[in-house]
Amino acid sequence: VQLQASGGGLVQAGGSLRLSCAASGSIFSINAMGWYRQAPGNQRELVAITSSGGSTNYADSVKGRFTISRDNAKNTLYLQMNSLKPEDTAVYYCNADLTLDRGSYRVRATYWGQGTLVTVSS
Repeated sequence: VQLQASGGGLVQAGGSLRLSCAASGSIFSINAMGWYRQAPGNQRELVAITSSGGSTNYADSVKGRFTISRDNAKNTLYLQMNSLKPEDTAVYYCNADLTLDRGSYRVRATYWGQGTLVTVSS
């Protein structure tokens, strides 16, 4: 199973970026998926999360600016980031709570993507 994150880059304050995270492998179903971020010297923090039922939750710092969504047919998670601020600069990681198909049985596991760097200049 792999989570491949992409879409990071350098953007000016006020700009926008869209992150993507594609899950691949022997996936039976995707439960929750989310985006986390880690700035230098800080702990990793939750940015946004979406459940299998479509409910979403956001960190207070990004509410109204970021939108999380998922395409279940493509096993892909997105994060649309608007009105970016310098304090949004961080490595962004996708996380997925998956149920895996092991043939005769299924197993639930959590995976992390490799991270994608977002840099917002002032």
